[in-house]
Amino acid sequence: MRQAIDTARRQSLQKDLRTLAARIRADAEGRYASTEPGWQAGAEWTLQWIENTASQLTEGRS
Repeated sequence: MRQAIDTARRQSLQKDLRTLAARIRADAEGRYASTEPGWQAGAEWTLQWIENTASQLTEGRS
């Protein structure tokens, strides 16, 4: 029972993180094209980190 609850929580957090990353990406697309070049690289790194974290939440678990 505890494992099922843990799995459900992890899946919920995973979904929330992926939704957050998608919203950030959609909001940022084209918005900061004229700003410093490092901003886009930093944003992409952050989005990748969020997505990787989300993937690791359920990796190797059943």
